[in-house]
Parts: sequence; C-alpha cells; structure tokens
Amino acid sequence: MSQVKAKKHLGQHFLTDKNIAEKIVNSLIHTHKYKKVLEVGPGMGVLSDFLLKKEAYETYLIDIDTESFEYLHRQYPSLGDRLINADFLALPFKDVFLEPFAIIGNFPYNISSQILFKILENRQQVPEVVGMFQKEVAERCVAKPGSKEYGILSVFLQAYYKCEYLFTVKAGVFNPPPKVLSAVIRLSRNEVADLDCDEKLFWQVVKAGFNQRRKTLSNALSGIISKDKQDDTEVWTLRAERLSVADFVGLTNLISKSLQN
Repeated sequence: MSQVKAKKHLGQHFLTDKNIAEKIVNSLIHTHKYKKVLEVGPGMGVLSDFLLKKEAYETYLIDIDTESFEYLHRQYPSLGDRLINADFLALPFKDVFLEPFAIIGNFPYNISSQILFKILENRQQVPEVVGMFQKEVAERCVAKPGSKEYGILSVFLQAYYKCEYLFTVKAGVFNPPPKVLSAVIRLSRNEVADLDCDEKLFWQVVKAGFNQRRKTLSNALSGIISKDKQDDTEVWTLRAERLSVADFVGLTNLISKSLQN
C-alpha cells in the first residue's frame, strides 16, 4: 500500500515507533468516563492500529488531509462514518458526539495551542486527552506558578484539568524528524464544573496579566480596572506568573466587587 507523504503546511510528522504508539494509547486510563475516543490527525494509522484493538471504547478518526483520509479508508474499510475527513478545529463536537468522549493524537505542532483551546471550549464534553506535543508546549501545559513556562495556557488548562507530563519523545522516531523534542501529556477533567467567579472576566484577567507579564498586575490590569479602584491588597504588586489558579479566581472576585462599587 502506498505511503502518505507528510505535508509541511499541515505540520505532519508521522510517528514510526510502534512501542511508543502503544504506550500513548495505553495512557488513556479514564475509560469508565467515556465510550468513544477521537483520534486527531491519524496520518497512516500508527496509533489507530492500537486504538481499534481496544474494546473499552469505540474509535473515531479525523484528518483534514485527503490523502491520509483515503489511505485510512483503504486500511480500515469497516470504520464507515467513524472516519471523518474534516478540520478538527472547525468540527462541531455535538454534531458527532452526543456524549462525553476522549481525544488522542500526535497533534500537528503548528496548531497545538488552537487544539487545546478548542478542547477547553468543550471541556464539559471531554473528560480525558492524551496527546503528543512539542516539548516546549507540553511543559507550558503542566508548568507551576513561578516558572518561566507558566502562562495563559497553564492557568486555563489547570483550572479545569489535572495536567500530567508523561514522557519525552526523541525526534528520530518520526518521519520526517521534527527539529525539536516532543512529549506526551495527559489531561484529566477535574471536578470543577464552573469556577467560583465570573468566568468571562477570569479569562480576561488571565490574558491581560500574562500579555504584559513583566509588569505588576496593577499595571497589567489597568485596562480592566483603573488604579483608583485597586485596593492595597498585596496581589496588585505581584506579576501574573506568581498566581495560582485559585489566586486568579480570588483576584477576579476582587475585581468584580470593586467594579460594582
């Protein structure tokens, strides 16, 4: 069977190591919370082979690449409608899944952050994610307050998910090899249905704080709350990278209260 050519504009780097592929698939551990799994960007099916052997869930594949879609259609003719030729970022999840489902994949590095924000938008429907990312992105997802990697993505993901760095993957197990190291992480939905604050304002505060991360929060957030409405709480003298998720929730509530006065 002919091989699929990796396309640079799609950020494709096909995993070739079956041991790593099996390890990634076995990292889905919360299978009691869902009965369906969606693989994003299956390429030539190295993960798909292991996913389709699992009886705990039903596997769906989505790939924007028509060549990959046609290859996978020949490889797995019984998949039928569970093989989707579409853009994951544009996929209305509820048109395909009426229930919770997990997401897995060797994600294209050029849209990895967009993938994560898409998952965040649909967090009530996605209880678990296992994915391969550029190592730098993986480190940002799991970073703790005070580290240089800690940022917007860290706070938003950790607000709703337990984020675990599982293992590092070297470039040599991909075709073509990327110029960076890769890493696999697992996101497990926590028990937070809704944050204990105005969530829209929370997102605005986090983004504003990190968009000017070298400034104190007093200055970084002055576009949201003027300095004359800021009290003498110590938090205003800190930078965004010092605050935990709980701290940001507290700050959001403080701002909400001040804006109402």
